[in-house]
Amino acid sequence: MGLKELMPEDWREALAEEFDKPYFQQLEAFVEEERNTQTIYPPPEDVFSAFAYTPYSDLTVLLFGQDPYHGPGQAHGLSFSVKPGIKTPPSLRNMYKELKTDLGCEIPNNGYLEPWAKQGVMMLNAVLTVRHKQANSHQRKGWEKFTDAVIKKVNEKDDRVVFVLWGGKAKKKAKFVDTDKHVIVSSGHPSPLSAHNGFFGSQPYSKVNAALTEAGKDAIDWQIPNI
Repeated sequence: MGLKELMPEDWREALAEEFDKPYFQQLEAFVEEERNTQTIYPPPEDVFSAFAYTPYSDLTVLLFGQDPYHGPGQAHGLSFSVKPGIKTPPSLRNMYKELKTDLGCEIPNNGYLEPWAKQGVMMLNAVLTVRHKQANSHQRKGWEKFTDAVIKKVNEKDDRVVFVLWGGKAKKKAKFVDTDKHVIVSSGHPSPLSAHNGFFGSQPYSKVNAALTEAGKDAIDWQIPNI
């Protein structure tokens, strides 16, 4: 099954012209070859989880990440999220700390962010696959071009979307966003290497909710339940 067939139907229609472009066909061939010869994360059925959990019509927040986690069982297609039973990674721990400071949410016992996705928060990485234990190994193979196209398509929505851009690479995506229509919430990255340089204290969650309610949309319930 090719990548296109793994994409949920509504998004497949929204992004139809991308799938026929040479770069995407080259990307598809690359990922297939990598799966035949290497251990690749996430598994095929999870590559487009961000799209499956958050239909185009329901999307109100786009939380942009970079590279999938590259350890066994971690990546499942939502940026920053891990499945139940997997230890909460350091960047996500810092996200939880800021969430507690910002909105008083309790820090949960898991890193499974599906409840956010189901409320319209699309958690999209720039690159959607990676080799086992080789961070950034699938960079510059076409994924970035594809996810840029996703951002541009989200920007076409008439109603307000809040784009959450953490860190230098994510902030570069601001050029695709029409800020007359949409809102950008940006700061430093929650990674332990940079969280003290502008992430802690940035209050992203309350800023997102303020932008949504101002546009007449439902605020996000950011509390992740314990499992």
